[in-house]
Amino acid sequence: MPIVALFIASVAAGAALLLPKPAAESAAPPVTKAVMVKAYPHDRTAFCQGLVTHEGRLLEGTGQYQNSRLRLVDIDTGRSVLDQKNTDDVFGEGVTIWKDRVYQLTWRNGYMLVYDVKTLQSKGYVRYSDIDPKLAEGWGITHDGHSLILSDGSADLRFINPETFKVEKTIRVKSGLKAITKLNELEFANGRILANVWYEDRIACIDPESGKVTEWIEMSHLRPREVKNDREAVLNGIAWDDQAQRLFVTGKNWPTLYEIELRK
Repeated sequence: MPIVALFIASVAAGAALLLPKPAAESAAPPVTKAVMVKAYPHDRTAFCQGLVTHEGRLLEGTGQYQNSRLRLVDIDTGRSVLDQKNTDDVFGEGVTIWKDRVYQLTWRNGYMLVYDVKTLQSKGYVRYSDIDPKLAEGWGITHDGHSLILSDGSADLRFINPETFKVEKTIRVKSGLKAITKLNELEFANGRILANVWYEDRIACIDPESGKVTEWIEMSHLRPREVKNDREAVLNGIAWDDQAQRLFVTGKNWPTLYEIELRK
């Protein structure tokens, strides 16, 4: 058999599968080191599960059974302006604000709590089974101005219609070729989804169309010394102030809230 024919035959038999994948598909995302702009006090008893800005203040959802809360917090002092305690059987998770409503996820309770944004008074709940029968846990939530975006600890993010609470689409988050699981607290900032990864001191910056991690924000150098050896006191709180273009981060039982900027 002529050499050319032999080559064509080998390609047809699957030899082309041995060719390397394009570099753009498998390349590791760049890493950006967070730079502290300012440090603020944060309540050490707050097991932060969700963080969002609201009219110059922070709205924080906390977790753990018998101790989950929804708190409106003054940034400069770290003190609660409004404080709504969950029932003892609730393990609170991520929070977001959509129009005049606050949505607070629960971990394994099977529903999302709804509050009035001005008073933090209860307005009911939405069952996870009504959103997606496969949705068993709530971890993080944010929105992009059109859809609620929800994480459940897997590598998948669900985009949910905020009027019907039906899933519009799902994206799988990958860094290079690796699926990134344990996606936790979420925030949407300047066209990207920012996500904490449970037990990691870095934040994933995610393209909301493809699910590709476009950048990692390194935060290990800002972990407070008071919680340096506390495995459960993980980075878990991201809040973007779109009006002032400020980014805040904190963690579970951290004594500090940081305003950060990003540099290479």
